[in-house]
Amino acid sequence: MINSPGIATDNRFEALLRWLPVALGRCPDDIRPISGDASFRRYFRIRTGDASHIAMDAPPARERLRPFVHAAGLMENAGVHIPRIFAADEEQGFLLMSDLGDTNYLQQLACGDADLLYADALETLTRVQLRIDAADCGLPAYDEDLLLRELELFPDWFLGGLLGLELGTAEEALYRRLSLHLIESAVRQPVVVVHRDFHSRNLMVTQERNPGVLDFQDAVVGPITYDLVSLLRDCYIAWPEARVKRWMDDYRQRLADSGSRAVADSETFQRWFDFMGLQRHLKAVGIFARLHLRDGKDGYLPDIPRTLRYILDVAGRYPELGEFHRFLDLRVCAAMDEAAAA
Repeated sequence: MINSPGIATDNRFEALLRWLPVALGRCPDDIRPISGDASFRRYFRIRTGDASHIAMDAPPARERLRPFVHAAGLMENAGVHIPRIFAADEEQGFLLMSDLGDTNYLQQLACGDADLLYADALETLTRVQLRIDAADCGLPAYDEDLLLRELELFPDWFLGGLLGLELGTAEEALYRRLSLHLIESAVRQPVVVVHRDFHSRNLMVTQERNPGVLDFQDAVVGPITYDLVSLLRDCYIAWPEARVKRWMDDYRQRLADSGSRAVADSETFQRWFDFMGLQRHLKAVGIFARLHLRDGKDGYLPDIPRTLRYILDVAGRYPELGEFHRFLDLRVCAAMDEAAAA
């Protein structure tokens, strides 16, 4: 009899229970849910004797396993510490993996040494960017169409959906110009493999080969600063800008020391970093609103003000973004204040 406390049975869970003994080679002793993510995937910790594994339930109608397995192979070959895949059933949407523990970077950063943790994370990022051949990895491109679709999440789900703002013709044209400006900056950057969610909740603190890296199934080939800004201007934890700049410069130097031809001068790299972060954070605010409005997941709403602050800070730094900064200040922040007071 499997011990599975606190789990409401459903058809997929029952199918997982039938699959696990085949995948493990024996019946598990205990199965417990662990925190999921913003997708439709679910995760369970499986114990058999002294061993612990993680099972992923990815409904095939909503989530595909093949991108996860393919990206896992690339990451593992590059020396990145990821969960080892022991068994996969693509038809049913089940994976059995090694267990990287319970402590992620976000939890540890509150009490640990951020410089040491980020040094490990930046070393891992160099492996992703320098050891995986972007031209021959078989990953999709982070192209103009995808970048634009992501940028449209901000007006669709956050401005219109969450705040109820109706943009005028001039405001729509302003956002369109901004989007094209950010896309142009992104596609000018050197191309590398991009994890696409390289942040504190997806990095696990491990005793050996720190960190363990999760949630890489959406990996693409795209701009060199994308993962770096995801890590250093994290939607879930903010650092003083001087510290972010130091970490960013350290990473740029790592690339230079490696002999990478992708290294730009400091001013250009900073601009790439800032504009890439602006694109990512606009997307993230839209996703957080969509998770609330469409999926009933309210846990990301508290992260919107921090993420919007990144957007305001960067928009306020560049003269060509001044009109957009005024729009944010006069229309968006005012609407958020009204919503908070209601």
